[in-house]
Amino acid sequence: MDHTARAPRRRHRRSRLAGAATAATAALGLTVTAGLALTPSAQATPPGTRTVTATLFEWRYASVAKECTATLGPKGYGYVEVSPPQEHIQGATWWTSYQPVSYKIAGRLGDTAAFKSMVSTCHAAGVKVVVDAVINHMSAGSGTGTGGTAYTKYDYPGYYQTQDFHSCRSPITNYGDRSNVQNCELSGLADLNTGSDYVRSTIAGYLNNLISMGADGFRIDAAKHMAAGDLAAIKAKLSKPGIYWAQEVIYGAGEAVQPNEYTGNGDVDAFMGAYDLKRIFTSEKLAYLNNWGESWGAGYLPSANSRTFTDNWDTERNGSTLNYKYGSTYTLANVYMLAWPYGSPNVYSGYEFSDIDAGPPNGGTVNACFSDGWKCQHKWRQIANMVGFRNAVTGTSVTNWWSNGNNAIAFGRGSKGYVAINRESTALTRTFQTALPAGTYCDVQHADPTSGGGCTGTTYTVSASGTFTATVGAGDAIALYVGATA
Repeated sequence: MDHTARAPRRRHRRSRLAGAATAATAALGLTVTAGLALTPSAQATPPGTRTVTATLFEWRYASVAKECTATLGPKGYGYVEVSPPQEHIQGATWWTSYQPVSYKIAGRLGDTAAFKSMVSTCHAAGVKVVVDAVINHMSAGSGTGTGGTAYTKYDYPGYYQTQDFHSCRSPITNYGDRSNVQNCELSGLADLNTGSDYVRSTIAGYLNNLISMGADGFRIDAAKHMAAGDLAAIKAKLSKPGIYWAQEVIYGAGEAVQPNEYTGNGDVDAFMGAYDLKRIFTSEKLAYLNNWGESWGAGYLPSANSRTFTDNWDTERNGSTLNYKYGSTYTLANVYMLAWPYGSPNVYSGYEFSDIDAGPPNGGTVNACFSDGWKCQHKWRQIANMVGFRNAVTGTSVTNWWSNGNNAIAFGRGSKGYVAINRESTALTRTFQTALPAGTYCDVQHADPTSGGGCTGTTYTVSASGTFTATVGAGDAIALYVGATA
């Protein structure tokens, strides 16, 4: 977890990683203004046809396995991202998962057997597994880990001793200084010297063990705090050096370390995109979204390098992005992200919180979605059914863009799909022009397509000229695509 987010319209962000072990750090936010053109532009096409990830934050691996079978596979998700499997410090808060003490799979979310079973079950459901890998640092304090390992800061038996950490033993204070950012301590956490071949080999050994159990990729936590060349050297030591990587590199204007340095290693999480979606969906005009993507400038990367999202566990807590508390605004932002051809979308799925430090309900066991505080955003019909939309329109560009100049927009994806989004305070009735073939389509925002071409609810008939008339409620949407007909 990188604690240097520069959230538009906000001045400070609080770090909670190290908890009581160290004082929290505060990062100064910088206002960023996106360049907004007047016409839609075609975006690069991400590879493959199942490009959407669901991040099941702090779910136990046994619960992830069940969800791969019940929801993720059937809805068309290509990947599930799971929280860190390594042994970590003890404690009930969520951030204990981000303070490793060993590379044994012995955290609160499950052991080796549970991890292996989860991977096997998800693969059987057609879902690949991305593992959140915490490799920049170890813990901030001393004690006994969740797997029984006794440790002290800079001394982790069987793994690392004091010589394996950077000589800077003080917190990061200057994001304009590359050495300070990458060699000093993030929130007081023991900073591994990833320039050391021993450290690189030890990290690679951990990742190779996960690969041997079927892991399909890694989300590299706090990647910004490791030199891109160090990460490349670690990746080169893997049994599958071309394996999927998504890297957490938060953009900050004028900072020494920038996201574009990391594209040679893999994808980069698109933080600026998430910040801008919040700003536009809450205080500006949806009409501005007619060219969202790389052309927006600072902090944006090409589509093929970007993993887009509306929120994650850090940003939903620090207020820099939308989160579930924004209701229909949050839902519509996810609908837009999944419909628009920029990046590879990551749908975040967490749990209710009032205390930002609170750990997962039931220690991560999900007995049922929408109970015990589990929000299960990945399963909300309006979000989940857009995964099928995304898969169906892969490779197409934006067509038939329309807006009312304010907060109602609509657009097609080639001749494969069409979506209308209304964030106005009143309903919108309009005849929409599409490039869809004539036919009757299931509105996957309000109904589910069924096998054999059926639909559980609302349908719309597209004429031979590609038009259909509909009323889109306030704070609502309509989505039609080829393959979901009635």
